[in-house]
Amino acid sequence: MSIQPHGFNRDDCVVLFPGQGSLSGGAGKPWRHSTHWSIVENVSDVSSIDVASLLLEASDEEVVRTDRAQIATFALSLLGFHELLERGVRPQYFLGHSLGEFSALVASGLLTLEDGARLIAVRGAAMARAASAQPGSMVALMGGDDGAREALASLNEVWIANVNGTGQLVVSGTTRGLERLLATHKELGWRRATPLAVGGAFHSPLMAHAQEELDEALANVIWGTTEVTLIANVDAQVHRDAREWRELLSRQLTSPVEFLAATLALPVNVTTSIEMPPSGVLTGLTKRIRPFEHQYAPSSLEELQEIPL
Repeated sequence: MSIQPHGFNRDDCVVLFPGQGSLSGGAGKPWRHSTHWSIVENVSDVSSIDVASLLLEASDEEVVRTDRAQIATFALSLLGFHELLERGVRPQYFLGHSLGEFSALVASGLLTLEDGARLIAVRGAAMARAASAQPGSMVALMGGDDGAREALASLNEVWIANVNGTGQLVVSGTTRGLERLLATHKELGWRRATPLAVGGAFHSPLMAHAQEELDEALANVIWGTTEVTLIANVDAQVHRDAREWRELLSRQLTSPVEFLAATLALPVNVTTSIEMPPSGVLTGLTKRIRPFEHQYAPSSLEELQEIPL
């Protein structure tokens, strides 16, 4: 299943696709009556995971698991995007955060829904296995400057994973490395350090084995073409070539998500952002990065249908 562009093009609009950290229990309930709920069923069939149950019945604790959260977030985001297309709007700019890049690639037409679901199933399971083999976690850092970022280099077994804003980073590390960070973060120049409830040290060298598994799956994908503009996490550059995206998706597993730079790479004429479900996190981040005249983060089907476009 591929997405066919229709409606009118909006070169003043970026659609944001969230990562797995945006998902919470029951996130699918406000979208259950969408005419595109079959997307959830299709993703379930391809991935052999009961995605509907994850979206409708699972608790916060149950959906936080990497191999569950990724596929459920992916399905819900694509459902929301189809609803946006029903409004007759085709945003020109696409920006995903981590897992959200796969959703963006499906929405763009470069990947089919089926290939996207297969890749996500492989990615989630491989990341869970890598995390089990080399335990680690992530910590959010707030209130630092360039010097505080440079000071992180003095720590062993800690790596920058997400650059989400000015003075706002997420780092990955081993248990030992993060314990040292939490004990010394103020000395390093960070006002606050908050451990995150995640299943592993994502976007770090500890995901190398997962990268190998994902590379095998990426080698079997048949890519499409697109006319929309996608900005990559790894280098904050525009890429449309499928061969480039194969490498970018692989590198993303062990490289930082440069969300700050990617958001700033959007041209000044982009004045509207629309975040796909489960929404809210990326809208909050972009508000602190650059001003948009209009920002929408619909939390339900009704809210999306009421967006004044």
